[in-house]
Amino acid sequence: MTAPLAIRPVPYSPAYETPEKDEAQTQAELAETLLSMSRTMYEHTGEALRSVHAKSHGLLRGELEVLDDLPAELRQGLFATARRYPVVARLSTPPAEKLDDRVSLPRAFSLKVVGVEGARLEGSEGDTTQDFLMINGPAFSAGSAKGFLRNLKLLEKTTDKAEGAKEVLSTVMRGANKVLEAVGIESATIKTLGGHPETHPLGETYFTQVPLLYGPYMAKLSLAPVSPSLQLLTDAPIETENRPDALRDAVTGFFGGQYAGDAEWELRVQLCTDIEKMPLETPDKEWSQEDSPYIPVARLRIPRQAAWDPERVRAIDEGMSFNPWHALAAHRPLGSVMRARRAVYPISAQFRSSHGRCPVMEPRAAEVAAATPPV
Repeated sequence: MTAPLAIRPVPYSPAYETPEKDEAQTQAELAETLLSMSRTMYEHTGEALRSVHAKSHGLLRGELEVLDDLPAELRQGLFATARRYPVVARLSTPPAEKLDDRVSLPRAFSLKVVGVEGARLEGSEGDTTQDFLMINGPAFSAGSAKGFLRNLKLLEKTTDKAEGAKEVLSTVMRGANKVLEAVGIESATIKTLGGHPETHPLGETYFTQVPLLYGPYMAKLSLAPVSPSLQLLTDAPIETENRPDALRDAVTGFFGGQYAGDAEWELRVQLCTDIEKMPLETPDKEWSQEDSPYIPVARLRIPRQAAWDPERVRAIDEGMSFNPWHALAAHRPLGSVMRARRAVYPISAQFRSSHGRCPVMEPRAAEVAAATPPV
């Protein structure tokens, strides 16, 4: 018998979303800023790179299993029925350029679930994918779309410039971060500027940071390592000196045979239980896990495989885009940052599609399953 949910989620209301002043103008500036970053890198490298998260560290295929006997409140959208889906995952770091890993930045985990059925969001009709974009921190780096734009404009000014200075700054920021952590303070700003500890990306817990619908409710999601082989990597140091692709080496080494069995994560849901404490329009505000804990709804399993090779670069890095608006209507993204992503991410993907080696397209379940190693 399914145990009842111990919390009481708040139903979504359109009144909880409030468009920012001049939101359309902010979105237009975001689109131009992202395109400017892509054009700069294309002119300097000849590659059609992502405007953000250009450098990937692992390109993976696996399986997501929705858990059985979930409470009624958690049986929503993708998670309504216990079943298994093929998935594609991409590990990356934020800039528009492929920096040496001595510039230590936040880690990202993008998950594309394939073969998902149900009512779709406008713009994704005909697709069967559900994307979740996650960073290894519970709160977003900006409190609004305008703040998101300010951050991107700062990145635009430094794109493809002074990599050596960025490495020096990263060293300074890591030192400052250690001092703050020693007294119990965590700074997302310092980590964003290059002060992230030089640790293994597979030991991290990842968060959507920005809310989305969860059927009639509102939620954030997280992805937490649960297999012992992954948990051993939490806070595990990585040597980056003279290793420009140290993170990629760590990921490919792990999946190439440094462990036995599947790597497993739990996909967890944090439901909004108090709209005053857990607002939709300020994603830089962490939702308290005391008010609403993250609850497991699915298991992600990724078997041993070649986590990086030319075929995967072409199929995933160049041939796919990850966008939270590749989604079921039951998981519509919420808030000004997500509305901005809806407006600008397709423009960035179109630039890559028109300037790259292959078109950017949404995959089908049979295509991913055929390319996935046996579990």
